[in-house]
Amino acid sequence: MSEILVVGSLAYDSIQTPSGKADHALGGSANYFSLAASLLAPVRVVGVVGEDYAAKDIELLKSRKVDTAGMSVVKGKTFHWEGSYEGDMNQAITKKTELNVFEHFNPMLPEHYRDSKFVFLANISPDLQLKVLSQCHNPLFVGMDTMNFWISSKLADLKAVLKKVDVVLINEGEAMMLTGAANGIEAAKKVTDMGPKAIVVKRGEYGFSMYTKEQGFFILPAFPIDHVIDPTGAGDTFAGGFFGHLASLGRAPTVADLKAACIRGSILASFTIQDFSVNALAKVNLAALETRTGQYHKVISI
Repeated sequence: MSEILVVGSLAYDSIQTPSGKADHALGGSANYFSLAASLLAPVRVVGVVGEDYAAKDIELLKSRKVDTAGMSVVKGKTFHWEGSYEGDMNQAITKKTELNVFEHFNPMLPEHYRDSKFVFLANISPDLQLKVLSQCHNPLFVGMDTMNFWISSKLADLKAVLKKVDVVLINEGEAMMLTGAANGIEAAKKVTDMGPKAIVVKRGEYGFSMYTKEQGFFILPAFPIDHVIDPTGAGDTFAGGFFGHLASLGRAPTVADLKAACIRGSILASFTIQDFSVNALAKVNLAALETRTGQYHKVISI
């Protein structure tokens, strides 16, 4: 089993969905990722929070044995995002983004983090992703996320990151925007031409598609959930489950390993969407994960 390093946002979210509203609920990519991945492997988290960040929210990570030595508490308020979901809830509508202390985030890895074998660069500026990689000592496997804002504003840095990672996990629209492709299938192939050995395209309620240069496409549906409460953080949860599975193996992953990792990620994401914030994810244990994984295999088997 190997350690996972994740660098990303630690935040509070205010969310409105057809099921209700949550104000200043725990969020951020690094929180969702860490809570998911730590079920399967040790996690080291790097992020910044303000003085308003509740002690109980740090303790939640510690209760999953997440190493929080890389968390910085600085003067000011924690990153806050406000958004809503309507209709099929496949797309968030951003109402307000308050970067607060995250605006000046400068990721510095504690010395014992630098030998992490698995590294996930969550959705932060690509120049910061490059800075993180410059502090890592020969990681075994590196993944990244990004978003349309970075694609349009920092494309050169983003392309530099893509050359240094093994897998990129993004949604279909981002993949098409990045490559100029007309559809997700074409986009997946073009992304791997930019450097990564694999791309996982997160497709929300429609599941995921993975493309590797070695074996081509691997496509499966999402676990069927009849009542989605809040889809926030599902993609970061997917990434956490994906990396947690790979790190639990403690070796360089094969394509078969990546396929199994996609299933782990998809199953964990199906828990996240069943409540606001990290509420459902925080209650998941290995037994629940294994039970739902078994149910999923019945869904996809002939």
